[in-house]
Amino acid sequence: MLLNTTPARYFLIIVGSISLGFGLVGIVLPILPTTPFLLLSAFCYLRGSKKLYNWLINHQVFGSYIRNYITQRAIPRRARIVALMLLWVSLGACILLFLDKLYLKLLLIIIGAAVSAHLLRLKTI
Repeated sequence: MLLNTTPARYFLIIVGSISLGFGLVGIVLPILPTTPFLLLSAFCYLRGSKKLYNWLINHQVFGSYIRNYITQRAIPRRARIVALMLLWVSLGACILLFLDKLYLKLLLIIIGAAVSAHLLRLKTI
């Protein structure tokens, strides 16, 4: 359902685009969760621009992941394995190489555990 008011549509398109940007950064930066940002983008685009929503849902890379997550709450096994490996390798590198404060190391471990738990709870396609 598209919003009829132009300012609201522009606001949703801007928020969706910013969210998409964060999602793209989250692919390489494990602290940012990619999927929630892509889902927020889909939500905003659905209500702000049917053209952008269709582009995102039919995107060669992201489209199938978003559709599967929305419709089935599921991800492919390979995506789960790659996501978990990248998550823990990059978190481990951050913890070992860049952080000296114990509370920051614990925070990253808690975030990693929460993201891992979420990924492991999703159904497998």
